[in-house]
Amino acid sequence: MRLYTKLTLFAVAATIAVLGLFVWQLPFLMQKIASDNTNRNLLQQREKALNAIHKNGIDYYFQGDSAYGSYSMLKDEYISLEPYYQGADLTRLQTAERIIDDDTINYRILTDTFSMQHHIYLLEIGKKITSIQEDSVALQRATIGVLIVLTLIMAFVQLFYTRHLLKPLASIIRNRLIKKSFPFREPQRPLTTSTYDFRYLDQTIAQLMQQVNHAFEKEKEFTSNASHELMTPISIIQSKIENILTDPELPPALVLKLEDTMRIMKRLKKIVNALLLISRIENEQYNRNDVVTVKTMIREVLEELQHRADEKALTVEERLTPDVILYHVNRDLLFQLFYNLIHNAIRYNRPNGRIIITDRYVNQEYLLCIEDTGIGIEEPQHERIFGRFKKTTTQRESVGLGLSIVKSIADYQRIGITLDSEPDRGSRFELHFPEIHLTQ
Repeated sequence: MRLYTKLTLFAVAATIAVLGLFVWQLPFLMQKIASDNTNRNLLQQREKALNAIHKNGIDYYFQGDSAYGSYSMLKDEYISLEPYYQGADLTRLQTAERIIDDDTINYRILTDTFSMQHHIYLLEIGKKITSIQEDSVALQRATIGVLIVLTLIMAFVQLFYTRHLLKPLASIIRNRLIKKSFPFREPQRPLTTSTYDFRYLDQTIAQLMQQVNHAFEKEKEFTSNASHELMTPISIIQSKIENILTDPELPPALVLKLEDTMRIMKRLKKIVNALLLISRIENEQYNRNDVVTVKTMIREVLEELQHRADEKALTVEERLTPDVILYHVNRDLLFQLFYNLIHNAIRYNRPNGRIIITDRYVNQEYLLCIEDTGIGIEEPQHERIFGRFKKTTTQRESVGLGLSIVKSIADYQRIGITLDSEPDRGSRFELHFPEIHLTQ
C-alpha cells in the first residue's frame, strides 16, 4: 500500500475514532449541559419572580387566596407561591413529582424562601423533565449532524493536504526511480520543494545514482581495455604455437601438450571475444535500424548448427509464422541471440531429443519460444544463469558467458526473456518482442 494511502486512511480512521468516542459520550455530556442550563434558567427566573413580587406586592398575587399557582398551557413550566411556616430558610434544586390538574408530572424544581411584610413565603419554579430531555435530544442530533459534516470536511482537507504534502515524494519516485533506465545519462535536476526531508532524500538519491553510474562506467572501461589488451598477446602466443607445431621434428608428447595449449588459447580467445561483444553492447556501439524476417533468420541459424544437431541425432521442429518482420533491431546481435539459445538447446539436450521452435502473439507482443528436451535447470539457478561466468552444476564445461550475452543483447534491444525449466524435463526460453519491434 502506498504511503499516501496509508496516511489518508490513518487520518480518516483517527478522525472517525475521535468522533465515535465523542458521540458515545455525547448523551451524558448533553444531559449534563441541559441540566446545568436548566438550573441556571431556574435561578434567573427566581430573580425575575422576586423582583416582580417586590414591585407588585405579595397581595397582588394572592388576591385573597392562601396560595398562588400558575403553569403554562402544556404544563412545561409552573410557578407556585405560598406562606411558609416552618421558620427556616430553604433554597434547593431537586427533581420531584407534582400533581397539576390530576396529572402527575416530573419536574426540575427550584425551591426558595423569602421574607416580606414580616412573613416568610415559599417560592417554587419548575420545568418539566421531558421538555429538558427533548431539548437535549434535539441538541444531540444537531451536534452529531455538525460533527459528521465537519468530519467529512476534515477528511477532504486531509486528503488534499496529504496529496500536496507528498507530491515531492511522488516526484522523486517518478523521476528518480521509475522512469530511470540504467546507466543514468540524463542530467539530474534538483527537486524544487520547501520540505527539507524530501530535498535531502532527492539529493542523496541523485548522489547514489552518480556513484553507481561512475562505478559502472569504470567497470565497462576496464572490461573493454582489458579485453583489447588481452587479444594481442593471445594472438601472438597462438601464432607462435602454430609455428612450433609445423616443425616435423617435434616429439609426439610435446605435440600433444602444444595441442592442449592451443585449445586453452582458443577458449581464452573465445572468452575475450565474448567480453568484447558485451562491452560493445553496453557502450551502445550497435545501431538498431535493421529489419529482420524471423523465419529466415532462424533457418540460417539452424543451417549453421545442423551438424551439431546431427551429432546427437536431434529432431528440430520449426513451426514459425511466415513473414513475421521485426523492426528497429540489429541483425548481427539478433542472429547472435538466436544462435546462443539454439546452440545451448543442442549442447545440453539428450541424444535423440527434440528442439521445438514456435511463436505466437499475446497482448500486442510477439513471443518466440525455443524449447528443448535436455537436462533442464534447477529453479534456484533461473535468476543467476544470465550473470557473467555463472553456471549451473550441470554446466561444468561452460565459460559462463553464453546466456550473459543473450541477456545483454535482449536488454539492449528491449526484448523480454523468460525461462521455464525443470531438471530432467528440458528448458523453455521465451523471447518477448514488444510492439515497438512490430511496427515500422
